[in-house]
Amino acid sequence: MSSAATEAWRMTHFGSPANTGSGADLGDPDRDGIVNLLEFATGSNPRSSSPPVGSLVKNGNTVEFTYSRPKAAMAEVTYHPEGSLTLSGAWSSLSLTSTIVSDNGVNQVVKVTSSAGSGKRFMRLRVNKTVIDLPEGMALIPAGAFTMGDTLDGMSDAVPTVTTVSAFYMDVNEVTLSKWQVVYSWATSKGYTDLRAGAGKGADHPVYNVSWYDVVKWCNARSEQAGKTPVYYTDNAQTLVYRTGDVNVTNAQVKWTANGYRLPTEAEWEKAARGGLDGKRFPWGDTISQSQANYYGNTSFSYDLGPNGYNARWTAGGAPYTSPVGSFAANGYGLNDMAGNVWEWCWDWYGTPYAGGTDPRGAATGSNRVLRGGSWFNGSPAGLLSSYRNDGFRPTFRDFIFGFRVVLGVGGGG
Repeated sequence: MSSAATEAWRMTHFGSPANTGSGADLGDPDRDGIVNLLEFATGSNPRSSSPPVGSLVKNGNTVEFTYSRPKAAMAEVTYHPEGSLTLSGAWSSLSLTSTIVSDNGVNQVVKVTSSAGSGKRFMRLRVNKTVIDLPEGMALIPAGAFTMGDTLDGMSDAVPTVTTVSAFYMDVNEVTLSKWQVVYSWATSKGYTDLRAGAGKGADHPVYNVSWYDVVKWCNARSEQAGKTPVYYTDNAQTLVYRTGDVNVTNAQVKWTANGYRLPTEAEWEKAARGGLDGKRFPWGDTISQSQANYYGNTSFSYDLGPNGYNARWTAGGAPYTSPVGSFAANGYGLNDMAGNVWEWCWDWYGTPYAGGTDPRGAATGSNRVLRGGSWFNGSPAGLLSSYRNDGFRPTFRDFIFGFRVVLGVGGGG
């Protein structure tokens, strides 16, 4: 659900060199070295300590107004540069021309050009924001194409492939022990006869010791508890809800359009992990340190800044050395722990090469289900690469390094 909600206005004016603005426009009340004239032009609060990205300059007979906009928010936010000859006059495009100056995958820098003439030109950036009614504890992952796979380290099973996924919501955090237990307690009296209790180092730590079969059944239980339509079934007619046993649910037995909870596909997981930052090793860039993720440092890798060994912040109390979810900075989509802490189960059977295309769902059959993201236990930072595929475990396997998070489709049916 979404609805147009707020409009924010950012305004400045630019005139001839002899009349560039009033004293208030050229003041700097927050003393950050950026005058109000520029801060309003780029959408910043003049009383904020964060300087803006952008500029407003007169270049010959034109006014050039440059600003930065985050790509991750462009599905919900639109920017409309406008101009006027007078403050009391009508605002319009004033023959404004917009050009994308650069695009690094996270932000676009846009230059807006207008004829300056001999008089004043008032310019403003109208920001229309659509408020998205996000499911609790989830973030919106926008639809679009991205390069899935490894472009830097030559992983043979992660050959770069252009892949497109539809928009979806994903848990901001890995499923915690406390969240698992709430659903587990409800499910055990509702036909989920063999669902595991799970384990965890603390209520706000990720749940572990859950197999692929466990987490798929838990997704269905969470859906039913919330009054949503389950996603996973044991028959192709999608009438028998998967609640018990170790069943290798097929793609045909998944109600992909249902509004219930499910595991991300491998493509969805990697799109989300990258946070809009294509072509990088990790969700934040090309190097890693223990200030960014919970993992076992190994500085023999050129991109690992260490320190070596387990992350000392989380070793108290003995293994497992998991950390409370959300202990590190989020990626560009607002997701935590997309590298490290615990491996995360995905829907797909492991297979090569990638299917590519639109909304791929992995191999039709296989022996092992894909795990992504690495964990606190890895002896190599390579496991935390956004493109790394863990193919070594059957869906029955449980361990203190395996967890998961769930997704919801956008606009799913009943």
